[in-house]
Amino acid sequence: MKARTPHSKATDVMQMQAQELLRQLQIPELEDVCQYMHSLPANILMGVGALAALTTYWYATRPKALKPPCDLNMQSVAMTGDGYVRRSILNNNDEHMTHYYSDARTMYEVFLRGMRVSIDRPCLGSRKPNQPYKWLSYREVAEKAECIGSALLHRGHSQTGDKHIGIFSQNRPEWTISELACYTYSLVCVPLYDTLGLEAIEYIIDQAAISTVICDLVDKVRLILDCVSGKEHTLKTIVVMEDFDKELVACGQQSGIEILSLKDVEAVGKAHHQQPLPPTPDDLALICFTSGTTGNPKGGMLTHGNVIANCAAFIKITEVHCMLNLHDIHMSYLPLAHMFERVVEGVILVHGARIGYFQGDIRLLMDDLKTLQPTVFPVVPRLLNRMFDKIFGQANTPLKRWLLVFASRRKHAEMMNGVVRKDSLWDKLIFQKVQNSLGGRVRLMITGAAPVSPTVLTFLRAALGCQFYEGYGQTECTAGCTMSVPGDWTAGHVGAPLPCNYVKLADVTEMNYFAANGEGEVCVKGPNVFKGYLNDPEKTKEALDQDGWLHTGDIGKWLPNGILKIVDRKKHIFKLAQGEYIAPEKVENIYIRSDPVAQIFVHGDSLQACLVGIVVPDPDFLPGWAKKKGIEGSYLEMCASKELKNAILEDILRLGKEGGLKSFEQVRDISLHTEMFSVQNGLLTPTLKAKRTDLRSHFQEQIDLLYAKIKM
Repeated sequence: MKARTPHSKATDVMQMQAQELLRQLQIPELEDVCQYMHSLPANILMGVGALAALTTYWYATRPKALKPPCDLNMQSVAMTGDGYVRRSILNNNDEHMTHYYSDARTMYEVFLRGMRVSIDRPCLGSRKPNQPYKWLSYREVAEKAECIGSALLHRGHSQTGDKHIGIFSQNRPEWTISELACYTYSLVCVPLYDTLGLEAIEYIIDQAAISTVICDLVDKVRLILDCVSGKEHTLKTIVVMEDFDKELVACGQQSGIEILSLKDVEAVGKAHHQQPLPPTPDDLALICFTSGTTGNPKGGMLTHGNVIANCAAFIKITEVHCMLNLHDIHMSYLPLAHMFERVVEGVILVHGARIGYFQGDIRLLMDDLKTLQPTVFPVVPRLLNRMFDKIFGQANTPLKRWLLVFASRRKHAEMMNGVVRKDSLWDKLIFQKVQNSLGGRVRLMITGAAPVSPTVLTFLRAALGCQFYEGYGQTECTAGCTMSVPGDWTAGHVGAPLPCNYVKLADVTEMNYFAANGEGEVCVKGPNVFKGYLNDPEKTKEALDQDGWLHTGDIGKWLPNGILKIVDRKKHIFKLAQGEYIAPEKVENIYIRSDPVAQIFVHGDSLQACLVGIVVPDPDFLPGWAKKKGIEGSYLEMCASKELKNAILEDILRLGKEGGLKSFEQVRDISLHTEMFSVQNGLLTPTLKAKRTDLRSHFQEQIDLLYAKIKM
């Protein structure tokens, strides 16, 4: 018989100890458990098996919390020697981030890198009504851009001479191709807005000495011809993307302008092809005219390095949990004439991903989203507000509204613990329809351009179940200078400084904001800050100080964890008759939280002792809100009701008091108006900011009546 080894003896001892432990704990041994299980009925065994399977599945598929890229309790770093300047904690040192990829230092190189990593996959897509998207590959886009660029050079444009090329079009593949044509040959793109109006378009063409404009539609060609007709101008050529007739050519000839089709221009470039003349990071990439709330638009001069730095900072922040790749798809509908959309497209192209354009009609956007199924979807607060209102508008019973709120709170609680997903029970029961309305595949969203309601942002973050960031900036710092980071899903702030810039707060003594208290005007410095305004040294000096700091005109406040909150606006302050300074946008941002208020304009001046306001009631929320006050009728009837006006006035004054407004910062009276302020009626800029001078003129009669009534 074989002798037992020491190991065998040790095993016997361990088994005896285990049996004794089971006996003491009154736990049956494995054999006893097996016998007991065999004695159970089949239906109970099946239930136990199902429970075990579900438990195993839950453990295997349970959501994993995302680890933030930094300590959320300290998201920025105070610069050494200056407690008022802060930088991103994501930087390893005090150096600004200038680029992310070493082979993508200009917008031309961005496209080349995208073409390489995509292995010539689809690049730009568009669609006709009720049809699928049709795509141009990266190679096809590059070839078309070289043809257009070669034709521009053949017609006399050059990097050292006539280099400004106007683009007047809605978002479409030809827009991006024309822009790339400029970059390929070191020319400068100058976008024109659809809604700037005749005077501004004429001003931009003259200010930038534009000789060639690339247009999409015949109507826009006629608009330009009307601008320059009978006047001295630099314009020589208009290139049209859509078909046109001989009559348009004749109209152009009367103004000394040649009308050409984009197809013919491509053919000329193909016949006279020239090798690319790549730009450097310091070369001018585009002149982006800001619409401005008063006066003529200002042409912000942005280099390739400016745009690349902003793109790089965005990639850096999202690199851990939401890095883009060649399988991503972006829905392009926000105006390409603005820098927000341009930076997003730069981030898309550098990764070899796809851009699908909407049909040009915002009313068909939802249909485009369902067809394209994008993974990247930038938004502006106005669209978010509409989504929020529509969701709650369809919840037409108290129970449905309660379920929406309860489900969003459960999802938000998950998000605050680092879990971002769209496959929870709440998603399947409540939010799947909302997610499918955007195509069902969105994994990254970012909002900017204007303040967004914390209530709206928090709800939609939960409902859409994707990485959803909020940024802040302006054209003069390319697009953004701060942005929220992954994991920080709180609302009511605009995040920490981007890795490409510093942010400091400067004293605004007349408004009692002091940097020593962590409050003041937001100032930005870094490689994303523009070079100044075209041919406007006076306005440039107002924006850029001698140390290179961009003064934004916004008032910010540092929160304890190193993130920024925008609390006020400097540029539109005015004095009341008794000498108090008023920042109307601060007041409006508090009043807009009132449920029945869709828009509000607060007015005052140095000849008056108090403020008055013009309120546009929200047609979706008003009926239900008014009914609780005992007020019923049509929208127009309710807006004419003195009782309703007083009820809204009472509500906004309550919010003002809760928001810390001083008595002189509160409106004394309001007037209700039924038409929304819009770009079309000239009361909002194309970036949806209030045109305060135009609003004052438009409502002067109502303002005068309000003040007259107050004095009675």
